[in-house]
Amino acid sequence: MLAPFLIMLREGLEAALIVGIIASYLHRTGRRAWLPVIWIGVLLAIALSLFAGAALLTLSGEFPQKAQEAFEAVVGLIAVGVLTWMVFWMRRASVSMRDGLQGGVDRALAAPTGATWALLGMAFFATAREGLESVFFLLAIFQQSPGPMMPLAALAGVAVSILVGLLIYRGGVRINLRLFFRWTGILILFVAAGLLASVMRNLHEAGVWNHLQLVVVDLSAMLPTSSVFGTVLAGILGYDDTPTVGEVLVWAAYLAVTLPLYLRPSNLRPPAMARPLPVEARS
Repeated sequence: MLAPFLIMLREGLEAALIVGIIASYLHRTGRRAWLPVIWIGVLLAIALSLFAGAALLTLSGEFPQKAQEAFEAVVGLIAVGVLTWMVFWMRRASVSMRDGLQGGVDRALAAPTGATWALLGMAFFATAREGLESVFFLLAIFQQSPGPMMPLAALAGVAVSILVGLLIYRGGVRINLRLFFRWTGILILFVAAGLLASVMRNLHEAGVWNHLQLVVVDLSAMLPTSSVFGTVLAGILGYDDTPTVGEVLVWAAYLAVTLPLYLRPSNLRPPAMARPLPVEARS
């Protein structure tokens, strides 16, 4: 339950910060009349994400068993790619996010025609990116851990992100967003590694990959996936009580590459006087 909660909290906060920066800049510069355009873009993006999720769920239910496993493997690979890209994108973009978005708003409103569509597009694509990323991750994690708890945890993460985003926007709370995104980024890399290991299981069950299937260790007696703690680990890190050589290798190889790259010092420096991932409070 922790993985969908934290990832949806992070995804929701990313979207809330981007939209909040745009909205607060419009408010501060006396352009409040454009705010409804921003909210329309957000609502359209949410609708698109819900439609995409429903379509994928419907499509997956039409497949026979082996094709279902192959579909889950494809979704899992996409989710791993999306999560990895998300972590590294935020690491890079957080330094100059405010200045870039405010410059985009100025350019959109300075255009002789099409300002409405330009602003709507900024809000729409910022929110749709986070929403579609979430669709693939949630579909992959729900396939691993069926039941109501994972969706409820994801909804809780979204609800908390909206609340925190509103508090940040109105200046009612200040948190170290750079530190928050850094530590959740590390957790997400471990989640992605677990998803990648589950992709290997799906490919084997689909009959596509039948190599390196020797079980490394049998933990089914000590910590079965059917136990409470085993279920939690499976939902968060993709834990399996009988991991194979292939699963362990892809898990370790992924983290061996991504963790050092993510933790290495960044050459980018925030602008002077900028707070970590700054968000201008509503004045």
